[in-house]
Amino acid sequence: MTATAAEDWKHWSDGRAASVSAPHGQLALTGTHWLEPGPAEIPGLPGHWWADGEGVRVRATSDDGITVAGADGPVDGEVLLRPDSDPAADTATRGDLLLVPIEREGELALRVFDPASRRRAAFAGISAYPYAPEWAVTAVFTPFDDETGSVVVPNADGKERPLAVTGQIAFTVAGEHRTLTVSRSGKRLTGVIADAGSGIDTYRFRFITLPAPDADGRTVLDLNRAYLPPCAFSDHFICPFPPPGNRLDFAVEAGEKQVLNR
Repeated sequence: MTATAAEDWKHWSDGRAASVSAPHGQLALTGTHWLEPGPAEIPGLPGHWWADGEGVRVRATSDDGITVAGADGPVDGEVLLRPDSDPAADTATRGDLLLVPIEREGELALRVFDPASRRRAAFAGISAYPYAPEWAVTAVFTPFDDETGSVVVPNADGKERPLAVTGQIAFTVAGEHRTLTVSRSGKRLTGVIADAGSGIDTYRFRFITLPAPDADGRTVLDLNRAYLPPCAFSDHFICPFPPPGNRLDFAVEAGEKQVLNR
């Protein structure tokens, strides 16, 4: 293990803890409220909220203190909030709360991030295995014939949803040759995995991110950077479970393990 590799991993690990524990980080999520076409109240928020073909709509008065990012003042009447699937997505605030409209498979919801959340106040870090260079290996990506395909997988909220899959990576680690199904995220590859230690030594599943493959499909699978999904930090995220074939039959003793609480 080179000093640079260890330092890079430590910097990444520290950044992960800082990101999830930020005032509006993953630990601050206190609600994901799915919206219907008709105006309705959201617990803990003023105004009335609903979904339509363009996004999330809210009707409120200036006394309610809901302000759309970039606006000169609070909402006084009815406004549209474009969801995160829109290139010009909107967010709003009410005091310290951050309000984020999201869209998942055509359904709209409002997420509420509260810096005073119980989970954020209790956070004491993320446990992880020490960095070990043998868990960073060369992988070869082979795209599927149809890179726009998907498989239906359970999600952490109990619903099943399509998960985009674009190909497989092949690699050898801990003396075992295996493949994993992955997706594209921009130029990089991402995946949802579990292993023999999942739910015992580590959280029940984890995410991986790989650099963009080169012209021959070569990339690097660094399991030291296997990381906890958002639903490990808040029950209000809807993380996908691993697709078929993405549960390794040996323990991956690398990467993040569990959320630590005070």
